[in-house]
Amino acid sequence: MPPPRLTALASARARLLLALVAGLARWGAGAGSVRLAGGLTLGGLFPVHARGAAGRACGPLKKEQGVHRLEAMLYALDRVNADPALLPGVRLGARLLDTCSRDTYALEQALSFVQALIQGRGDGHDAVRCPGGAPPLRAAPPERVVAVVGASASSVSIMVANVLRLFAIPQISYASTAPELSDSTRYDFFSRVVPPDSYQAQAMVDIVRALGWNYVSTLASEGNYGESGVEAFVQISREAGGVCIAQSIKIPREPRPGEFNKVIKRLMETPNARGIIIFANEDDIRRVLEATRQANLTGHFLWVGSDSWGSKISPILSLEDVAVGAITILPKRASIDGFDQYFMTRSLENNRRNIWFAEFWEENFNCKLTSSGNQADDSVRKCTGEERIGQDSAYEQEGKVQFVIDAVYAIAHALHSMHQALCPGHLGLCPAMEPTDGRTLLQYIRAVRFNGSAGTPVMFNENGDAPGRYDIFQYQATNGSAHSGGYQVVGQWAEALRLDVEALLWSGGQREVPTSLCSLPCGPGERKKMVKGVPCCWHCEACDGYRFQVDEFTCESCPGDMRPMPNHTGCRPTPVVRLTWASPWAALPLLLAVLGIMATTTVVGTFVRHNDTPIVRASGRELSYVLLTGIFLIYAITFLMVAEPGAAVCAARRLFLGLGTTLSYSALLTKTNRIYRIFEQGKRSVTPPPFISPTSQLVITFSLTSLQVVGVIAWLGAQPPHSVIDYEEQRTVDPEQARGVLKCDMSDLSLIGCLGYSLLLMVTCTVYAVKARGVPETFNEAKPIGFTMYTTCIIWLAFVPIFFGTAQSAEKIYIQTTTLTVSLSLSASVSLGMLYVPKTYVILFHPEQNVQKRKRSLKATTTAAAPPKGEEKEDPK
Repeated sequence: MPPPRLTALASARARLLLALVAGLARWGAGAGSVRLAGGLTLGGLFPVHARGAAGRACGPLKKEQGVHRLEAMLYALDRVNADPALLPGVRLGARLLDTCSRDTYALEQALSFVQALIQGRGDGHDAVRCPGGAPPLRAAPPERVVAVVGASASSVSIMVANVLRLFAIPQISYASTAPELSDSTRYDFFSRVVPPDSYQAQAMVDIVRALGWNYVSTLASEGNYGESGVEAFVQISREAGGVCIAQSIKIPREPRPGEFNKVIKRLMETPNARGIIIFANEDDIRRVLEATRQANLTGHFLWVGSDSWGSKISPILSLEDVAVGAITILPKRASIDGFDQYFMTRSLENNRRNIWFAEFWEENFNCKLTSSGNQADDSVRKCTGEERIGQDSAYEQEGKVQFVIDAVYAIAHALHSMHQALCPGHLGLCPAMEPTDGRTLLQYIRAVRFNGSAGTPVMFNENGDAPGRYDIFQYQATNGSAHSGGYQVVGQWAEALRLDVEALLWSGGQREVPTSLCSLPCGPGERKKMVKGVPCCWHCEACDGYRFQVDEFTCESCPGDMRPMPNHTGCRPTPVVRLTWASPWAALPLLLAVLGIMATTTVVGTFVRHNDTPIVRASGRELSYVLLTGIFLIYAITFLMVAEPGAAVCAARRLFLGLGTTLSYSALLTKTNRIYRIFEQGKRSVTPPPFISPTSQLVITFSLTSLQVVGVIAWLGAQPPHSVIDYEEQRTVDPEQARGVLKCDMSDLSLIGCLGYSLLLMVTCTVYAVKARGVPETFNEAKPIGFTMYTTCIIWLAFVPIFFGTAQSAEKIYIQTTTLTVSLSLSASVSLGMLYVPKTYVILFHPEQNVQKRKRSLKATTTAAAPPKGEEKEDPK
């Protein structure tokens, strides 16, 4: 029994409706209803007529959605009453009403269902007084409706459910799918044998994701069905992730002219969102397709339609080319053969219980009945009554017939279970079920489980919703013709999607699934740079330079010893290079070094062989051998510079790179200084200057050289030599050109530092060569030494900009090594060529000139060095 507080509340609200119901009873009789007598009466709400124009409640007859469904309930009641195993001894009656597809009209109609309850709670007829004291005429008491089947539209069901719950009358809908009706706190007496749109929305989200779409727009008719359906789709897609809504557009209930053209224009503001999720009524669907054709956008949009589109022909009639490829969804259903046999045998004679059947007859056969009361129309033939449905007119079972039958059977099974529990062993109704308590009946309705008319289980969850089972269709062209095409089943959904993607056929006959993406997938080596606020939209940013793609959102730099792969999806080791013996860059240095060593060896051999000849003695044998040793080391350093770097090679480079030049320039400096001091001393005195003996010269030379050796040894002790791989030296802009350079741990500055002392000696020697330029060449080597130093300075002046100017070049290791070795070889060649090649030539090819000259005193030599003004020098020959 209901709680006292709820009973009082319901009674109070019922009294407020009493006056309205009294008038509705009279009006309802005029409007008409289908009545079947029975011990328990079921109510029924069906859209027998469409919504009326302005000022009229009802419009034209709806043959399929109205009459087919109403007849389905009558058919189901006949079968239940004929089944001895179901409700034995109890006959189900009915009162079926027309909602005229309008929620307010349906509410007025539904109030007649509670009329008996209101009158039962009133004061009877004691308050009724007739003029003259005559007794009032007592009409037959209204039927007590125990449950209601209906309504069709969600908006109608919502309006009716708000009234029926006040009087604890259970309601089962056969077509209302709005998610709002799943709220058991507001619609606790409402149930339905069709799944709510939340399941449908889930199925549509699964379809969108299965097709690989992530950017779609939604289109909804104004009202509970369209708006709640889209709301459910948006919410589920947001929770599931991976699908973004480009636009959500609502079609007004009363669209203005040009409204649908504006809708298409708005959809084209986001042209990448080709997928359109549409929850709309048939008329709105049709007008959207018409506007699409007018905008010349046939084939652009990819429609995903709800069950209001389903597999219907009417929304796409003459618009098949625009609808090709549309995927639609429909609750899983089957055609009930028993109903087809029942309905096709209905006639005006055997179906008098349906007060709207005569109107259906006229509409179906396009004729007029003489009993209609209308004037005869010559253009419309008269009905004979012998017409047959399916023979003289087209017939196809309406899609919701199965669910109407299941709704009636759900109530019948619930009543049967309730009867067995409250009236055990009792045939017919017992006092416990008179009257039938709605709350108790609701519990039995929610507990039913049986195989429905199509063989599928019928059951309800705690919210009164049926399980979601859908067929998925696609409208496909046949033989390239859209007009001869049809709907093909391409999948199913029952808590999980099963979609045959290979069976899909899109506009233009293509099999590949079209895209509906905000942004195309990024290629290998590109990261997604997300657009703020739109998680499905991004810009693709290349992982350029030395960066590689870590994941779809991140680029990172490769480690220093690695470079990215060609597609920047990972890193790979950077190749290591060095100057090899076979390199073209080594060819010239090695050639010069080999020739230089051969020439030096020839000179040394010649000097050793002719060691006691005048030319050799006059050239200063001791310093000459030191100088030639330095020249030999200069040529030899080329081989160390080309050899593969290692600890030993790097130590040898440090030691010998500056040793050869230091030895050479120390000897030249000592020799030049000796000559300069001799002739400067001769200008002032006949006494020879100190330290001009061969031994002194060697001591000076080796002392100067020792500074270089000591410095290098200290460097070797402080920083032991080793080879390194320098990955920065050839880290070019293009990673494909990047190389690691295997080299000794000597920077450019330390390399120049090795040669710095030698360059200092060279400059000093050049200064003395300039000072001694006035000494007669007959008596010394000052001028050849001068020319040697001038040329050497020019070589090294050219070397410095080349060496440092190529520091950023990708070929740095080759250019700098080649420049250094060639410069060293050239400077050695200049010294060898200027100082010793002429002497060797004379010794070998003109031995007659290799004879002792007459000795001259120091005074004579000094005088010769500075002849009086106007006098010529003595001819040496």
